[in-house]
Amino acid sequence: MATVELKGVRKTYGTTKVIHGVDLEIADGELVVIVGPSGCGKSTLLRMVAGLEVITEGTIAIDGTVVNQREPKDRDIAMVFQNYALYPHMSVYDNMAYGLRNRGMNRDEIDRRVRGAAATLELGALLERKPRQLSGGQRQRVAMGRAIVREPKAFLFDEPLSNLDAKLRVQMRVEIKKLQRQLGVTSLYVTHDQVEAMTMADRLVVMNAGIAEQIGTPMELYARPATIFVAGFIGSPAMNFLPGRLEGGAVTLAGGARLPVNGSAASAGGDVTLGIRPEHVELNPSGAPLRLKVELIEHLGAESLIYGKLEGGGELTVRIDAEKEVAIGSTLALGVTTRHLHLFDRAGGARLN
Repeated sequence: MATVELKGVRKTYGTTKVIHGVDLEIADGELVVIVGPSGCGKSTLLRMVAGLEVITEGTIAIDGTVVNQREPKDRDIAMVFQNYALYPHMSVYDNMAYGLRNRGMNRDEIDRRVRGAAATLELGALLERKPRQLSGGQRQRVAMGRAIVREPKAFLFDEPLSNLDAKLRVQMRVEIKKLQRQLGVTSLYVTHDQVEAMTMADRLVVMNAGIAEQIGTPMELYARPATIFVAGFIGSPAMNFLPGRLEGGAVTLAGGARLPVNGSAASAGGDVTLGIRPEHVELNPSGAPLRLKVELIEHLGAESLIYGKLEGGGELTVRIDAEKEVAIGSTLALGVTTRHLHLFDRAGGARLN
């Protein structure tokens, strides 16, 4: 186990800046997830930690030792890829043992590590099978087993679940999190799936165009997103955004509805973007300031998603208990408690309250 530390890490291809100075400290045994849309630089950042990409500026240290000039094989890390990268002609046992044999490890130690990892991953009965005889989830466990047997200082995961179907992804993310806690290995995990990130991470790094927009626990980022980008990326369904005017301690929306705000932003003024999460909208509260014309309903079992247009303009998504009866075409009276309102600067997107 080890710490991983990035200081001022930058990456440039010619004149194109890809990573803009990332600072990150990963504690011993911590699982940090880098999340963001395609092209934001998250995989490039992971590959620099692995040594597969050269750093333009900054330093990367593993267990207190700067590894900028070290080859990937000398960094004592193990990487799990999205495409498994298994040898199709080898058995599960040989796939897991291959790297150890190349390092000249003795047969008894190889056997101990392979069988120990197989037991942990529930692969003991599959050791003689070839990859083509395995399901997608089993292949991913073999790929993880190949990393585990190395007993590295850190694990790096590059979107390992992206090739699996939805049901298996849920199962595997639980297995990976349980395994990481059991082994206590420092881990850096990349995904574009914010639900996967929220459920697995000890801490999240939200990347946007090569910049680490915010770093914190999943609930910190959910409750107090630092920017409008983070607010829109974290949470499913996404946060609602409405243009408004802040004055007199309240935000006035296009239709004239006024929503009181508190905190440091209450005394400010100007054009703002108001953020409201679908799950924080209340149905029929007394003095409800908002009116929503229902256009579409999605039934999800225990809950429903209501999509509609606000009087005066703007669209809103609302999450409600499925037992509440709502009809398409009806008009709902809605409210939001002050503590659940998020204010962002209209021009720069920074949080105001």
